[in-house]
Amino acid sequence: MVLKDKVIIILGNTRYDGPIQATSVFIAQNLALHNKVFFIDYPFTIKDFFSHLLKKNGLSAERLKKYSIFSDGLLETELPGLKIVITPPVIPVNFLPEGKTYRNILYFNECLIRKRLKKIIKAEKIKEFIFINSFNFHYPDIANGLHPLLTVYHCVDPMIVPYDMKHGIQSEAALVSKSDLVICTSMALYREKSKENKNTYFVPNATDSDLLEKVQDKNLSVHAQVRGIKSPIVGYLGTIERRINYQLLQQVAEANPDYSFVLAGPVTATYLPQSLAELENVHLLGAIPYDQVPQLIKSFDIAIIPFKKDEVSNTIFPIKLFEYLGAGKPVIATDFNDDLREFTEDQVSYCSDAESFSLSIRTALMTNSEELIQKRKELAAKNTWENRTAQIASIIAAHLEKKNA
Repeated sequence: MVLKDKVIIILGNTRYDGPIQATSVFIAQNLALHNKVFFIDYPFTIKDFFSHLLKKNGLSAERLKKYSIFSDGLLETELPGLKIVITPPVIPVNFLPEGKTYRNILYFNECLIRKRLKKIIKAEKIKEFIFINSFNFHYPDIANGLHPLLTVYHCVDPMIVPYDMKHGIQSEAALVSKSDLVICTSMALYREKSKENKNTYFVPNATDSDLLEKVQDKNLSVHAQVRGIKSPIVGYLGTIERRINYQLLQQVAEANPDYSFVLAGPVTATYLPQSLAELENVHLLGAIPYDQVPQLIKSFDIAIIPFKKDEVSNTIFPIKLFEYLGAGKPVIATDFNDDLREFTEDQVSYCSDAESFSLSIRTALMTNSEELIQKRKELAAKNTWENRTAQIASIIAAHLEKKNA
């Protein structure tokens, strides 16, 4: 079923032009190909606003004027069907304990955001629209009083960060129960949310087709930070934090001193063992800009996803999985989420311990071939955001038809 020529307002969980390309951005961009989409940037608090204002090149002049309460708040994008909504800065509130004071100030903040949206709805002469909350449970009631045709909650990750959990558990539960439909990116999240809302669907994460084209460019050079590192390179790209199985990773690195283990991504120091960081064949690159990701992945001989197997990782459907495969790289992962096997068609090795992980790396290096590389690329091509957005659009269209019947 096709969703076309609709107005869609999406509350994002990131800045549209921020350094991290999030699921909400990809969904907005692809929905905008056939619809008119307004993407609400993650609202700045007053503290965030002045922090970015003081940074060198922190806010463009065009973006800066859109924070005014007198502005229309709209920024154009490279896509004709997509506009960015900048809201006035809101009051910092997350430091407060859960309770009446927190909820009252949150209500005020949501009124600020809603007032901006009402102004846009009036100016753009919008009569009907669909509202999607894309994993921004910090603002669960934005749609109240706007009267959308349909409300959608897109749940893309488990809630594990204390900042999110402080108020998010209560807010997300309310958001799930009152939404017309809920879409989850993993089967574990689907099972959890479907108990709270019968109109819950599973649409897994995917990869950016533009990135796939770049990682497959034969003329693309390897990343500058990797050029001096001895091959073969076993690489991981992503946040280096609690979900990684550091014990297994250290055992694998120690068992394979002739391999270089490259870990690229922002580091949460409290989780990274010093003993792992000090190994001679382990290289920590830090955060990598998104436009350099293709070069980095091309630099890997083997790509890994060494996550812990626990109740949190069981809900993760990592975007990097298809980014690796799109580059044709052999992928070795822990068996942290058994649901992934359905989508990887025997093109990923899943391991339960350090010994099998090491064996899979050695086997992949010896058996890699052009035929396997091509199979991986073809698999990734089936799992793009274009395809996933089409699935989401079809679900929304079906519910609209049902609601209007």
